[in-house]
Amino acid sequence: MNVINAIETRRSVKAYDASHTMSEAEIEQLMSLAVLSPTAFNIQNWRFVLVQDPELRQQVRAVSWGQAQVTEASLLVVLTADLNAWDKEPRRYWRHAEQPVQDYLVNAIGNYYRDKPQVQRDEAMRSCGMAATTLMLAAKAMGYDSCPMDGFDFDAVAKLLNLPSDHTPVMYVVIGKGIKEANPRGGQLALDEVVIRNKFK
Repeated sequence: MNVINAIETRRSVKAYDASHTMSEAEIEQLMSLAVLSPTAFNIQNWRFVLVQDPELRQQVRAVSWGQAQVTEASLLVVLTADLNAWDKEPRRYWRHAEQPVQDYLVNAIGNYYRDKPQVQRDEAMRSCGMAATTLMLAAKAMGYDSCPMDGFDFDAVAKLLNLPSDHTPVMYVVIGKGIKEANPRGGQLALDEVVIRNKFK
């Protein structure tokens, strides 16, 4: 399946075959693709929590409005953001670059994020959004269905996952074998309403 097909056919599936298990090789392939998602300054500020323990999955479901796909999908990925990734040995993000490039970028990273919590958070949300899209399209290409989710108690999930204080939950992506056709698309707005050429009138 090419990327155009994946985009055109991917829809949010809510009902999954709870008996299906993804192989470790499939999970590794999926996550290897997810980490190719772009991030500003290559700071890779997403963290993917794979919730695989059945008891923990039930606890997460309980704080996710009881949504069945949390426990029935083959894989529950909680995308979380490390808000301080920019300040955690930033040189490692450019370790294969030449020294002058490393020096320039490490300085630029500090200047861009230091003392700017809103910028740090905004960047993390963008990064996780792009990673979630990569996950869903990669899953579709691998023959799996998916659903992005934000219907959960963020504080409760952070506590259940023992997130560090400088991390925040962003969203879930559940992945598995759908057993019920996704609902039809609700209706796309016309291109001329959402695509603005040059500037708003």
